[in-house]
Amino acid sequence: MNCLRALAFLSLLLAAPAMAAERYAPEKTTCDGWPRAPIGMAPGFCAGLVVVPPAAFASRQVRLPRLMLPLPGGDWLVTDLGGWNIRRGAVWRLHAEKGQAARLTPLLAWLNMPHGLARGPDGKTYVGEMSRIFRFDHEAADPAKTIQTVVDGLPDNRLHENRHPLSYFIFDGDGALLVNVGALSDQCVAKDGKPKGETTCTESEGAEKTAGVRRYTYRGNGIWAKDFTMLARGLRNSLALVRHASGTLLQAENSIDFRNPDSPFEELNLLRSGAHYGWPYCYDMDKPAPAWAGAKAMDCRSSAHEKPVRLLPPHASPLGMAYYQGAMFPELAGRLLMSWHGYEAAGARLVAFDVDTKGIPLPAPRARYAFYDGRGGSGSKPYPGPAAEPLTITPLWDERKALRPMGTPVGMAVAADGAIWMTEDKNATILRVARDRP
Repeated sequence: MNCLRALAFLSLLLAAPAMAAERYAPEKTTCDGWPRAPIGMAPGFCAGLVVVPPAAFASRQVRLPRLMLPLPGGDWLVTDLGGWNIRRGAVWRLHAEKGQAARLTPLLAWLNMPHGLARGPDGKTYVGEMSRIFRFDHEAADPAKTIQTVVDGLPDNRLHENRHPLSYFIFDGDGALLVNVGALSDQCVAKDGKPKGETTCTESEGAEKTAGVRRYTYRGNGIWAKDFTMLARGLRNSLALVRHASGTLLQAENSIDFRNPDSPFEELNLLRSGAHYGWPYCYDMDKPAPAWAGAKAMDCRSSAHEKPVRLLPPHASPLGMAYYQGAMFPELAGRLLMSWHGYEAAGARLVAFDVDTKGIPLPAPRARYAFYDGRGGSGSKPYPGPAAEPLTITPLWDERKALRPMGTPVGMAVAADGAIWMTEDKNATILRVARDRP
């Protein structure tokens, strides 16, 4: 996300009572039984509106929905960031049926920026809160009394400046917890623009071990090791992690913020134990970051820098990934779904990549990425390195006054019937992507 736009959005959140947002104007037709959202969709797809908030931020029930988890029987759990400050987050239970108003029931409140949400190897529900990961029983009479901390001591933003305090995690094939620990800053530079540290970035290489993915070994019986190893370093913010059935681990990197909307490119990285992926020294495939070029902390062209396996559009802000397995869209079977949350012209999209047997998106010769042209259409530009061209499920999700806001997709999950449910944080909306039928 562009730094200036991010700061503007943050200031709006802090002034929440006065905040109002552009709302969706439902179309007269429906999308598989749900009010149809006025979004430009790929042929054969439509988006239905499940949760649409009031325009005023302070009047919202769910304020900043992030991730969703399907429950047996058709209900959902939803993490709600609440705001970019402490103890405003929540976990909700969502009951939604065609033709009826969605019903939201609060299960947990007063949480610190909850984001991550998953079902563990023990079948219990796990939540990534700022500074920790906990589990709880969503079926209990008082879910708050069932909270058990699983991983504690993750960096937060209460003790120091932390630009990326959100906890995201996935479970590896052996049950190990792989946990995102975001970089404390954008480029690891001081206020004078000079590098933090004489030779290397203290945020990435220091004792606190941020800017990477931690691995907590599973001990069995719902217990993880208190100590961790660094699976990978040099990753600015790993809010999109996914494991393929083959064992491949992919990370979608939210790269550093340049003011140029065409640079730098986001990255799709193949995680390899012990590798360093370049933050804050390198960007794109092998370019030295201007702030660190003089320090010579890393030769970005050398093997010390683990290069991206694919490039993604600049400032697209990938925040969610999942491999599609469902009956509704046979054409998506096995494809990698990815949400692009970014506010720049290449963001605001839900896409699906064809992948190889290891789950890695197939490269396209002379690949190009799409961007909104500001005139109600879309153009394209070339990538400077290896990239894939996805099916864009939402090719037109730019802002249209009195029709729709710009899309801000975060989490996605596949329902039992194969529909793709999706959250938008800024718009506080939950949508259901389905086969295009009334």
